[in-house]
Amino acid sequence: MIPMKTALKQITTPDCLWMQAGVVKQKHCHKDFFCNGCRFDRAMTKVCLANEEMKQQGTPLKGKRANFVFWKERLQKMPLAKRPCIHHMKGSIEFKNCSKAYHCVDCEFDQYFHDQFKVHTVLKPVSFDDINGISLPMGYYLHSGHSWIKIEDQGMVRVGIDDFACRLLGKFDKFEAPLMGKKLEQGKPAFTLSRQGHEVCFLSPVNGVITEVNAQVRKTPGMINQEPYTNGWVFMLYCPNLKQDLKQLMFMDTCRGFMGSEVKRLYAFLEEETQVKAADGGTLVSDLYGNLPGVLWEDLLKAFIPQAP
Repeated sequence: MIPMKTALKQITTPDCLWMQAGVVKQKHCHKDFFCNGCRFDRAMTKVCLANEEMKQQGTPLKGKRANFVFWKERLQKMPLAKRPCIHHMKGSIEFKNCSKAYHCVDCEFDQYFHDQFKVHTVLKPVSFDDINGISLPMGYYLHSGHSWIKIEDQGMVRVGIDDFACRLLGKFDKFEAPLMGKKLEQGKPAFTLSRQGHEVCFLSPVNGVITEVNAQVRKTPGMINQEPYTNGWVFMLYCPNLKQDLKQLMFMDTCRGFMGSEVKRLYAFLEEETQVKAADGGTLVSDLYGNLPGVLWEDLLKAFIPQAP
């Protein structure tokens, strides 16, 4: 008879993808299939990469590790009708075969699955500071290029743009982001927003890999302007060295000081461009570009939203 504790563990702990593919005999998943944060997955990947390199060099593989190949590679050798979709392997759906050789970024069903079935955590900032009409949420980290991150669990962060950028440029009508799995570098181009043909590229606030793009923002980019810190987030990143990346970002008092300085610079910019003195203590309208036809889009970006060279 199987002990109750062991039986319960067998029922509640799913098999690792490497085990399901037949690469290893016994391994359960304790990470809820969050492979990016799994040491075992990293170790197996390292071994398989070394095996591939040895094969290319013509070096014979020896020992137990000679049988190790990527789990996706092992499954690709199965007949198409029996090749399981990764969402079936994770227990989310009944059996469905994979016709994309596990290249999920090209799979319409994978995108549909994420759009329809994934439940998102609702962002609820603790509170907001008001900087001359600009909202600034507490608990968020800010990049000097006016993008932000909100730390989630297991090395994940949510990314968006701040209220200053939204008020500066007005309502967006197009959103372009890299595909899931794309690696981003801190301070390098991350995503593009457009308004009536005018484009602005925002830099990535941290280093990381895109794990999810906000499907609602893809459909309705104007959500960014309506709720920049909550439902208007743009994508999720897995950041393996987040602690190091945070050293380059602003937080709390530093955020407030930066935003106050940006508002003062904006007032000075507007006075110079329009020859009209800004009212002391006044608040900024929600669409500066749309309300100041004499101000060029390119000049606003040059002054306030750093672009990649």
